[in-house]
Amino acid sequence: MNREDLRAIVLEELSTIAPDIDIDSLDDQARLRDEYDLDSMDALNLLTAVHKRAGVSIPEADYARMHSISELLDYLEPRAAR
Repeated sequence: MNREDLRAIVLEELSTIAPDIDIDSLDDQARLRDEYDLDSMDALNLLTAVHKRAGVSIPEADYARMHSISELLDYLEPRAAR
């Protein structure tokens, strides 16, 4: 699975969790909590959904490393290639 495939999954799941976010104008570098008002439960739901869809295990200890779509993709990409 490449980065674009992963991004599509992340954006699809994000739009389900936070339907008010305009996915078409989303800044991949923006901090999701600050720019788009995602709370900790939203973040947990996003990571859980992405784990299920992409088949990439995301240990709870790594959650704090992913503040933006870009950071999430940086984390997922090498692990999805395995």
